[in-house]
Amino acid sequence: MGTWDSGPFDNDTAADWCGDLDDADAAQRPAMVREALSRAAGEDGYLDADIACEAIAAAALVAAQRPGGQRITSPYAPEFLCDGGRLDLPDELAVLAVRALDRIMAADSEWCELWQDAAAGDNPAFDAVRDLRTVLTA
Repeated sequence: MGTWDSGPFDNDTAADWCGDLDDADAAQRPAMVREALSRAAGEDGYLDADIACEAIAAAALVAAQRPGGQRITSPYAPEFLCDGGRLDLPDELAVLAVRALDRIMAADSEWCELWQDAAAGDNPAFDAVRDLRTVLTA
């Protein structure tokens, strides 16, 4: 996993997923967000980091539509959103996003293990996920 920072879009997997979202028909985008969240939330075994990275990016898109959510400004986020576009997502995706984030932060998550190993002291990636969860549960 090529990672250059701790934000939801700051890795190769999330950036590629966002590119696929950009390329998709606008009507298919909500289903893609739901699928990314469902794959992480529904994983019973060891959670692969790539699935987690896509789900974190999807959760950030859901959180951006919630009160208190951060505007999407990352150059690696879907371009249509940075250019003022909109992604209309159903409200119930916030619950699924929280389940996905909780699964990502569990002990049997490759993403969680990688960030535990990489971070000494403060962990900005964990903070970013916790911030998303806070917005999604507000």
